[in-house]
Amino acid sequence: MTDFDLVLKGTLVLPDRIIPSGYVAVRDGLIATIGQGAAPSARARHDLGEALILPGAIDAQVHSLSQKGQEDFIWSTRSAAAGGVTTIVDMPYDEGDLICSGAAVKRKVAHASSQARVDFALYGTIDPEEGPARIPEQVEAGVAAFKFSTFGTDPKRFPRIPAALLQSCFQAIAPTGLPAGVHNEDDEFIRAAIEAVKAAGITDYRAHGLSRPPLTELLAMHQIYETGVATGCPAHVVHCSLGRGYEIAAGYRAQGHAATIEACIHYLVLDEENDVRRLGGKAKINPPIRPRAEVEKLWRHVAAGNVTLVSTDHVSWSEQRKTNPDMLANSSGVPGLEVMLPLFVKGALERGIPLTWAARLMAENPARHFRIDHVKGALEVGKDADIAVMTPSNHVYDAGESGHNVVSWSPYNGIRLPYRVAATYLRGKLAFDGSRMLAEPGTGNFVRPPASLALPGRMS
Repeated sequence: MTDFDLVLKGTLVLPDRIIPSGYVAVRDGLIATIGQGAAPSARARHDLGEALILPGAIDAQVHSLSQKGQEDFIWSTRSAAAGGVTTIVDMPYDEGDLICSGAAVKRKVAHASSQARVDFALYGTIDPEEGPARIPEQVEAGVAAFKFSTFGTDPKRFPRIPAALLQSCFQAIAPTGLPAGVHNEDDEFIRAAIEAVKAAGITDYRAHGLSRPPLTELLAMHQIYETGVATGCPAHVVHCSLGRGYEIAAGYRAQGHAATIEACIHYLVLDEENDVRRLGGKAKINPPIRPRAEVEKLWRHVAAGNVTLVSTDHVSWSEQRKTNPDMLANSSGVPGLEVMLPLFVKGALERGIPLTWAARLMAENPARHFRIDHVKGALEVGKDADIAVMTPSNHVYDAGESGHNVVSWSPYNGIRLPYRVAATYLRGKLAFDGSRMLAEPGTGNFVRPPASLALPGRMS
């Protein structure tokens, strides 16, 4: 008779070290122990040889409901499970339903709970006409963070929050200790740049980058971080495409401020001169994909510890919204849940960057950032047994071939990968076996910070 339900043996990838011939043991859905050498017996025991065993990834930025009737949690969480992602943090900009009240949060939790195959946490936001009044009720309902934007993509679904209102929102959030994430693009500057591009008659792949020059990001970042300094609220830039941006964030942290920053996987993989030229609208993302020189700068910032999180900013637009020959007419955003972890591992291996960064940037740090590290983010005793197994496999990615994505298009189609996700365990139960999706809709749970965060003064 054994005390363990599951034991996996392979190469453990932890945030601070690699353990060859390591093992992780699971009991009652939780991590019971980790070790090295001879693995204990269990009801289910798997010696995985050269496989990498990582904490299940937490994707810090997912848009499951940006397009009505398109993806929804039934598909986003399926893609997640197939990609070794065991928790997604979903954005509040749902088409037709801005998540800006306690009632809206509860409604979304109920909706997602019936569909989700992996666990999920939620962002909240505000309606600019209401201001910050409903922030406390969203904290009470369990949001893990708040999202705002310095650029107005849509006045209803994705509104711009003016500087004075952003400060008021940060002030309301500060007592809880939750992070305030902000889309970092200067609205006035971008609108002027867009008009200049249109006046010049540029409609091909170049139009998007020209309409959002680097300074549009950097100016917005200073506003975001200075607002955090002024209010004491943890300020988070939700995506940065520029090496200079990571230098700015590091500077604020060196001064003792809570200034975090996120690198989406597309900024670590794709470049303007090759991929955007080739893909057009299918590589249109805000902020834009930058030249290859910036991609390599970002990897150097990963190695230097200047990146807080890596995410996808996943959204699966229908193909007709991504194939307009007029670059600026396409929707912005790309899917990536199924392939974030393999892409990061590929990039790290190619540059000699330790794989410990995968565990840190896509599990440990996101869990801490969203205040859910009491249950998520690490192969540590007592935490949820969320595990991703990756095996060596030289293969070419094809989003349509796997059957785990609502769309078959992907900017990553055709990329050769050295590892694939061979298994995903959610709370100790096999959710994905490398080919088949085993997790049923409704398997996923809503994950929230401890309720004490709703009370001022309880967050250290």
